Amino acid sequence: MSLNDDPAGLPAESLILNIQRMSTEDGPGIRTTVFFKGCGLHCLWCHNPESLSARPQMQWVETRCIGCKTCLAVCPEGALSDDGAGIRILRDRCTACGACSRACPALALERLGEPWRLDRLLDEVEKDRAYFEASGGGVTVSGGEPALQAPFVAAFLTGCRQRGPHTALDTCGFCAAEALERLLPATDLVLYDLKEIDPERHRQFTGQSNERIFANLLLIRDRMRAQERPARLWLRTPIIPRMTARLDNIAGLGRFVAENLGDAVERWELCAFNNLCRDKYRRLDMPWACREDALMTAGEMEAFANAARRAGVAADRVAWTGAVRPDEPAGDPA
Repeated sequence: MSLNDDPAGLPAESLILNIQRMSTEDGPGIRTTVFFKGCGLHCLWCHNPESLSARPQMQWVETRCIGCKTCLAVCPEGALSDDGAGIRILRDRCTACGACSRACPALALERLGEPWRLDRLLDEVEKDRAYFEASGGGVTVSGGEPALQAPFVAAFLTGCRQRGPHTALDTCGFCAAEALERLLPATDLVLYDLKEIDPERHRQFTGQSNERIFANLLLIRDRMRAQERPARLWLRTPIIPRMTARLDNIAGLGRFVAENLGDAVERWELCAFNNLCRDKYRRLDMPWACREDALMTAGEMEAFANAARRAGVAADRVAWTGAVRPDEPAGDPA
């Protein structure tokens, strides 16, 4: 029986956005991160807008285009046009069939999201075994939200552990508890997003309340206390101007962590806002609420880290990361 022929109804394929090798930001050591497509949250600041939809999408990369216009002739839906400034994708017609990307000699048209079978995906990440073993790294599943494809992802994580690599689950926590419980037994480390303490603000910023997210975090805590997987838990909070970048937000999250999670949290990372995804939104014809926002300063990020520590989280477990702009003469962030 093939790995893909699971009698319990394992999907034959899963939609993968990207496989990123040599990652050093998604867990310990050198890692291969598999990005699954689709997410239940729609964060206004999302740095991976191509991961939000659970369906394939097309994008045109203008810097690669050689102007041959081969794509216009092969699109079966007439969903491409040349407006003089470049190729335009007519989103209401495009079915993301990929005919244009297959025909493009310069790879200027990309199909975002491709189906992968389980055995093929396991073989693909195993190519990096030497890097995992030398660095103490492994495989991370991310997204989007991998828990939305829980049966396939659970089988993938299980297959990874059977073959040896350390496994990590990068999750926003907005998923059914049953889906999370299916993933945890094969997960060594959970990277868990905590964005906003106030439920209404969380709904405003992400489209959903944070109630389920906090409940799922406590579920992970309880599993750890029962000495079940996962063995380790890292928290991550995006620091977004005008949104989560508030001292009261970080203090509130810090009190929740200190009062409810205790020693379960190994690391809490405050991730400075970055604007490197601007072109992603433009290529997908999507607006971005953070387009005009500036990077944080080092002083602002240190103030947020101090707020987390004052809330009761052990100082050595709080860190901030990311690129920042030069400090300016100003007080603490509001």
